[in-house]
Amino acid sequence: MDTLVRRMLTGPVPIHVHNVIITGNTKTKGYIIETQASEALKKATTMQDLLRASDAVNSRLKSLGLFDSVAITLDSGPPEIPGSVNVIIKVEEARNRVSGEIGAYTNAEAKSSSVEGSIKYKNLLGFGDLWDGSIAYGFDRTAEVSAGVYLPRLKTLVAPVTVRAYLLTQDLLTFSSYKERSVGLSVGLFSNRFHNLEYHLAWRNLIDPSQMTSSVKMQLGHDYLSSLKYTLKIDKRNSSVRPTKGYAFIAKTHIGGLAPDSQSLRFLRQEFDLRCAIPLGFYHAALNFGICSGVIFPWGSGFLNRTTSIPERFFLGGNLSPVCALGGPKASWGFKTRATSPYEPKRQIDDENADVASRDSLGGNFTATALADLSFDLPTRWFRERGIHAHVFAYAGNVAMLTENEFRSFSMQKFIGSFRSSAGIGVVIPTNRFRVELNYCYILKKFANDHAKAGFWLTFSRPS
Repeated sequence: MDTLVRRMLTGPVPIHVHNVIITGNTKTKGYIIETQASEALKKATTMQDLLRASDAVNSRLKSLGLFDSVAITLDSGPPEIPGSVNVIIKVEEARNRVSGEIGAYTNAEAKSSSVEGSIKYKNLLGFGDLWDGSIAYGFDRTAEVSAGVYLPRLKTLVAPVTVRAYLLTQDLLTFSSYKERSVGLSVGLFSNRFHNLEYHLAWRNLIDPSQMTSSVKMQLGHDYLSSLKYTLKIDKRNSSVRPTKGYAFIAKTHIGGLAPDSQSLRFLRQEFDLRCAIPLGFYHAALNFGICSGVIFPWGSGFLNRTTSIPERFFLGGNLSPVCALGGPKASWGFKTRATSPYEPKRQIDDENADVASRDSLGGNFTATALADLSFDLPTRWFRERGIHAHVFAYAGNVAMLTENEFRSFSMQKFIGSFRSSAGIGVVIPTNRFRVELNYCYILKKFANDHAKAGFWLTFSRPS
């Protein structure tokens, strides 16, 4: 052993991986482990490469959540093959295959806040499969029940596969005078570190009991969504909860209407999100910048004269931390759910006791937002040891309609001039699962029909 160590210190030590031996897997199929390990190990041509590959394989197998322990050892190969080694992977199957979690979170796009719980069962079939069921209930009467299965990369699959079915109900009468009921299925077709491709199939029904707004009334009834969604994500930040250096970029392309049916929603939606964190060198301070933009258009003949489905449009607002909300324009400080968007006055009803908003948020086809966040440590050591820190922030954004001939009157100068904006200061408590913020927000600019107010806001945000 001492001789081998001295040789490795002086230079590469050529080796040849003769065999990969797997032991201890009583439930998990052997080729599941082989798929994660053999290719990387057998590519090694030096002892140094083999040690690095073994460390990566060990981490990869542990990340599957199927084993309580993973040990990789090296043994000499057959004597007739000089310089050969055998790699022995010894695993210990997980004793507890059932897990669960529950939490309260804030979501800007669909609901203001919610309580969510899930239960998971690992390796039911021995393929490294993960089965889960979850339920979420929003405080604004939004509920979702879903179940899914995750299959890792198998022999015949080039990438992991995820299948998920869901049932969703949303009560958006307060914001947009309609209720949404949908049942759907999503299938993950391809996924790796940077790319993700999904297929979505959903049947949706929009209901407006009051039928107050003509724009909403025109979209009532059934439609269905058959679409592909591609996501490119590059995240080089050192943390998603409190980034202090690095950058992140995400681009989403969503194409709807992949079915020859008039009720199929046909649209092209594109979103971009760019973040950058710059360390300042004192008090662990960092300056975070973010620019987001999105556009959605119907496609087909006469698309500029057609409209898009309201649930697919962009809405700004919701009490969610924009620092965590990597994935497109939606979050804002100080603005309530669907607070910023084109609107239409509701029809008057003959009920003096009715308590309804004076307008319906209709969403927009084009949006752009920008944010800046300066975070820094608090002077007390007790706070620093727990990662509790302060931040000063500013936000600006706007939404506009471009379809149904609205693009004829669109002006970029007017669009930028009507940006809503806010600023504030707060305390951040980061955890392993979410980011808690207690902020005081001051509204710098808003319009008469925007739902925004200055004051204290408490948020629970999960990293996107």
